[in-house]
Amino acid sequence: MNQRRWVALAIAAGLLIFSGMTQRVTQVPDEDELKGINELLYGNHELEKTVIEEGSESQQILKLSVDGTIADTGSSSLFASETYDHQRFLEELDEAANDEQIKGILLEVNSPGGGVYESAEIAKKMAAIKEAGIPLYVSMKQMAASGGYYISAAADKIFASEETVTGSIGVIMSGTNYAGLFEKLGIEDTTVKSGALKDIGSSTREPTAEDKAVLQAYVDSAFSRFVKTVANGRKMSEEAVRTLADGRIYDGAQAKENGLIDEIGFPEDALVALKADQNLENAQVVEYQVNATSFASSWLGVKLAEAQGLKQTENSRLVNLVESLGTPESPKPLYYYGGE
Repeated sequence: MNQRRWVALAIAAGLLIFSGMTQRVTQVPDEDELKGINELLYGNHELEKTVIEEGSESQQILKLSVDGTIADTGSSSLFASETYDHQRFLEELDEAANDEQIKGILLEVNSPGGGVYESAEIAKKMAAIKEAGIPLYVSMKQMAASGGYYISAAADKIFASEETVTGSIGVIMSGTNYAGLFEKLGIEDTTVKSGALKDIGSSTREPTAEDKAVLQAYVDSAFSRFVKTVANGRKMSEEAVRTLADGRIYDGAQAKENGLIDEIGFPEDALVALKADQNLENAQVVEYQVNATSFASSWLGVKLAEAQGLKQTENSRLVNLVESLGTPESPKPLYYYGGE
């Protein structure tokens, strides 16, 4: 960034801060003006392609990544951090499905899984990509377990290293029950409810046999959808998948032996195979980046964006992550390796 650009950013930042301090005695910028100032300061949220390997621009291989817990923390793509940003990833999938230049996708997965709903959202978008005729290869890195495997299962070809942790096909709903402790402390649950199951999963009373049966049926229903997704993606029978899907993890070698992946290899091996299999040897390899200025990632830019409510604080992001995965008081079904 040249000196003139930095001066412009400094002036804009000063004007924005000054307007906030004097908003009671001066006119506050209208919405369009504020949007223009923010775009000058931070850039915009539009996705832009960055070339990471030269080649034919008319034949592009798009590199995507899911790195972290699959959960919607509500973070903004403009200020996407190094951790997984669910909304940004969905936007990337939509963009890819409608881009005629993209002839193949390499998805790198490094995730223990996460929410049932968020995983299904990704699977739906990936199905649209396959319907558009775009081949999709997956490279599993350190871990692609549970929901990480769920989103990988529909790929045209799956690669993993021998050391990759994968599998954990199943659903978990974790909770904590304090009823015994409350009894010892003389604390009584005084919940008033309209039906016997209205407080199902409550942490303050012992679960009944009916509670357990209802929750088990709920988890089994989600599990059946997981099994069907794997069976369709891997062209296996549901019976065969259920044999493998007792929740256990597999390393890459075991996963290949059981038909859960296609090849042993790393991301670079998956890329070579994608090029060779799809006649894309001369393809340009690209990835998406959000249009942003250097000021947006500076300390002042981050603090100013947080003050404006444009960027989540780390505390709010953590709260959203916990809420999206459920709490002991409000457990949620998860495609997640290791529980909560």
